[in-house]
Amino acid sequence: MSDRTEWSVSEPRTLEIEGDVTALEVRVVGGAVNVVGTADRGRARVEIGEVSGPPLTVRREAGRLVVTYEDLPWKNLLKKIGRKVWNRTAVVSVAVPAATRVEVGTVGASAVISGISGRTELRGVTGDSTLVGLTGPVRAETVSGRVEGQAVTGDLSFNSVSGDLTLVEGAGSAVRAESVSGDMVLDLDPAAEGTDVRLSTVSGEVAIRLPATGDTTVEADTTSSTVTNAFEDLRVDGQWGAKRITGRLGSGTGTLKVTTITGGLALLRRPPSEDRFDSPTDKKVL
Repeated sequence: MSDRTEWSVSEPRTLEIEGDVTALEVRVVGGAVNVVGTADRGRARVEIGEVSGPPLTVRREAGRLVVTYEDLPWKNLLKKIGRKVWNRTAVVSVAVPAATRVEVGTVGASAVISGISGRTELRGVTGDSTLVGLTGPVRAETVSGRVEGQAVTGDLSFNSVSGDLTLVEGAGSAVRAESVSGDMVLDLDPAAEGTDVRLSTVSGEVAIRLPATGDTTVEADTTSSTVTNAFEDLRVDGQWGAKRITGRLGSGTGTLKVTTITGGLALLRRPPSEDRFDSPTDKKVL
């Protein structure tokens, strides 16, 4: 007996998926995607609130759930997209077990992914994305879409041409981010220890807020822009052109390496009173 079930959806519809789901793949153009992790083991639910243009295909086979347009490939999603692909829209919400591996690809659509403990991969051409409470490893690639993360405790890898990255209460053991002109704003959780942060941008601005009692070895360079440093224990070298911030905070178990060419660089201090807050909702964002 085949383990494959498939639907063609051209109007709003809710699907209760029978059978275990361990992997999810969503690819849409226009509209929005919302993926949420739940405590239900193996079960999934798909709600399509709006769809125009060609129908969406929803398919489950061997534990993999796919919501997609068949002419929108995952591998070439960030390359040039033909005009006919843009003439459609869909609003898709999917609830899956928290441990599910998630892949979301968007062209001109917004995305929200929350409560996932499995690996998450996001690819977007345009459209903003929000990542909340992800505890598994995360890889995000965008052309011009902005990515915002809150309480992301899994390792984060980010690549973009002009999209911005904002990370609030980041507590993963590793953050890797590269962009050409996108800005980066990071607010690191004081509860995180030994975090390895490496950021690189050509012309984007970089601002990082560290705990007042930081525990990090810092190497931050800009070739031809301004720097701001709020830590007395860190040294700023260079007065014209290239500037560098170096030094160690605390025992230096974590690592912060930043490289910019023409983008400004700022290392900011989180007030000690905020470091002591227990509830994430009590913490101010940068």
